[in-house]
Amino acid sequence: MASQATLGDVTSRVPVLLSSSSVFPERTAAAFQLAAALGYDGVEVMVWTDAVSQDAGALRGLAAHYGVPVLSVHAPCLLVTQRVWSPDPWERLRRAAELADTLEAPTVVVHPPFTWQRDYARTFADGLDTVAARFDGVHFAVENMYPVRMAGRQFVPYAPGWDPTEVGYRAYTLDLSHSAASHSDPLAMADRMGAGLAHVHLGDGTGEGRDEHLVPGRGTQPCAALLRSLAGRGFTGSVAVEVTTRGAKSRAVREADLRESLAFARAHLTAPTPLNA
Repeated sequence: MASQATLGDVTSRVPVLLSSSSVFPERTAAAFQLAAALGYDGVEVMVWTDAVSQDAGALRGLAAHYGVPVLSVHAPCLLVTQRVWSPDPWERLRRAAELADTLEAPTVVVHPPFTWQRDYARTFADGLDTVAARFDGVHFAVENMYPVRMAGRQFVPYAPGWDPTEVGYRAYTLDLSHSAASHSDPLAMADRMGAGLAHVHLGDGTGEGRDEHLVPGRGTQPCAALLRSLAGRGFTGSVAVEVTTRGAKSRAVREADLRESLAFARAHLTAPTPLNA
């Protein structure tokens, strides 16, 4: 897990990370540059087709150069990353775990299996425990997802479903944009996750049934309430800003959105609300 020396004074508060997905279509290196410039505590690396996102040496060099550690690794679980490293999902997860372990990142974010990954889905819970046993100190945090709505119809592309609490895992990632897309209550989901809540993806959504990843405060999700509740939940993980800036008309606009997201997170993390208030 990440060392005290690496984190410095970040250990005294919930670290706020910048997901490298938040700078897309800029590449992984830009996330480190922007995280340092804006004052984020670290970076969550989304492993994708950018070779830098897959390379521990390159990531270690960026972290050292910009002075921002990698504190979370998002395994390549997206449709567009099914061939990153290997077509075998267990090999992709193992490589993500090795990357996190090498970088001393305490969290690996992983999605539930797709329905067509039958063998992977059948052994996912037990296999996840087996991988976790090999990487002591790394949390494999399964993320809540959402049904997909197309042409007036709805289907769930995940097995056994989009809500990981229905299965039960040791650690979870709570994504607020996904809770908007699934029309679910993120505070109730956090209750179900309990002590297993290890990581938060901070974004917003309007509940229109799609994954929006808006800047927090621009949608309808109780982002502020969720952040304020973390202290009362005994939360010891990290919060990663995962917002979409691909429509930004300039680097300055992207920076402004990421600065606003960081300010939102810090303001509400430092104004905790008792869980039973």
